[in-house]
Amino acid sequence: MARLLDRYRSEITPKLMERFGFKNRLRAPRLVKVVVNMGVGEGISDGKAVSAAADELALITGQRPRINRSRKAVANFKLRKGVPIGCKVTLRGKMMYEFVDRLISVVLPRIRDFRGLSPESFDGRGNYTLGLEEQIVFPEIDMDKVARVQGMDITVVTTARNNEEARELLALMGIPFRKQNA
Repeated sequence: MARLLDRYRSEITPKLMERFGFKNRLRAPRLVKVVVNMGVGEGISDGKAVSAAADELALITGQRPRINRSRKAVANFKLRKGVPIGCKVTLRGKMMYEFVDRLISVVLPRIRDFRGLSPESFDGRGNYTLGLEEQIVFPEIDMDKVARVQGMDITVVTTARNNEEARELLALMGIPFRKQNA
């Protein structure tokens, strides 16, 4: 079993039930899925850039990514309909908990000048999105084989009904939020 999932069931759920006064364990917020998205702007001119990003995303997540294609043409960006412009992976279950555990314990501490994640990046419905500027902070990526540094967005979808519940869930899981100025 995933280490974070085991900790969620044994420690985090009882704390959430006590904090918010839930009577039922199933009412406590939990993770639903994690979506990792890489937009590749150079995919318009260089078709290999998207496939290289997809290969790196597969190494990072352990799952084959889906290639995102443009839905419509935009002349100002020299973009035609159907051109590959990014890739994404949706993680659920055990792989999701393993990825979040690696993100918290390995990846975030490797970010240069890291002072915590913004506690304001919630969407109002309990989902949290964070952006990473470099894929090379993941230990799976060999820096010598990277053609170009690529950023990514990571969205954590929860069953929380509001931002407060989601913030508490993620904080108990170990997400390092920046302290708000009082």
